[in-house]
Amino acid sequence: MGEYAPTNGSIDLPDSKSPSLYLTNPTPEEKLETWSLNSVNWGTALPLPDYIERERYLTTVPMAENGGITHWVLVDRDLPPNERPILASCESLRKPVLVSKGGVITEGITHGVGSVFSQPKFRGMGYASRMLKELAPILKTWQVDPNIPGHESCPFSILYSDIGTKYYAKFGWATFPSTHFAFPPADSTSRTEVQPLTYPDIPALCAKDEEYLRKELATAAQDGKTHVALIPNHDCMQWHHMREDFVTSKIFGKSPTIKGAITGEEGSRVWAIWTRAFYGPLVSKSGNTFHILRLVIEDETDSEENAKKLKSILQFAQAEAKEWQLNHVDVWNPSDTLKALVKRTGLESKYVVRDAESIASLMWYGEGSTEDINWVANEKFGWC
Repeated sequence: MGEYAPTNGSIDLPDSKSPSLYLTNPTPEEKLETWSLNSVNWGTALPLPDYIERERYLTTVPMAENGGITHWVLVDRDLPPNERPILASCESLRKPVLVSKGGVITEGITHGVGSVFSQPKFRGMGYASRMLKELAPILKTWQVDPNIPGHESCPFSILYSDIGTKYYAKFGWATFPSTHFAFPPADSTSRTEVQPLTYPDIPALCAKDEEYLRKELATAAQDGKTHVALIPNHDCMQWHHMREDFVTSKIFGKSPTIKGAITGEEGSRVWAIWTRAFYGPLVSKSGNTFHILRLVIEDETDSEENAKKLKSILQFAQAEAKEWQLNHVDVWNPSDTLKALVKRTGLESKYVVRDAESIASLMWYGEGSTEDINWVANEKFGWC
């Protein structure tokens, strides 16, 4: 814990069911303490001071800025701030969503729960469970405002479990399909038909993607089920890209300018927006990954032409992954059409069903049960 270590001294810890415990927002000093403590889980790609700097910086970027991110701690209300032990901590990130039912599409917000942490000396005492039980109902109304368009409701909250399928499910976050294709890094091939995407290209493609997603949800709503989707908007992509830029600048002394790739004519284009994620040192066991945040096939049909375009995009990604020393290229939750197209490409790949890490989970606050929910476009861009 080093220089950021708390000095709580010898104290009697309360029972996790104690009425003296409550969920609140940390002081700036306590926020620093939580980052220092959880760096052992999520900060091993960087020295501790750089990780602390990254966490501060990520409160100022699109989606997180202006209160988009909320930090939470479980503490004893009978102890003064900055002197009370942080029994458990997490954060929530506000994101825009669409809900489609009965031919009607409504906008709302969700909160993605992340960085759930309890110090090793406090584990097994029920503090994280207490925190999550208190947090779940709070998020239903957190930052809901009928006077702000798109903020009128929070129909669900989400998280991505790194500890299997059972723990968060018992609190109400039901697991959803969590699969991906993994492609190995590879040497560069001809890129004559592929155009790299840089920062100025992203906003228009995100707007077009949202247009397509709304049409897809409108069509899906005719089956009588409830279909939900996070919106893959520009702010969402910036959150990932600015995180990527910070980390790569610290590791390599430079940041990548290529944020995706596109090929084809308008109306039949294929494009991918991606990010490079570093979870530890530049060794294979760290699991450093080149993530396709969002893959769009405008004419999503199983055809040789689409397979050719997809192959060129994936090969571009594989070359970028190799250049940046990443272990593999991931494409999350492929549709049946995408599975068929990947097979047509002939590229080496592995289809993975995740049951331990990054398991997409959703708690539904509306009518009906989570079993009636179809999570559309459940891709890496939604992760937090």
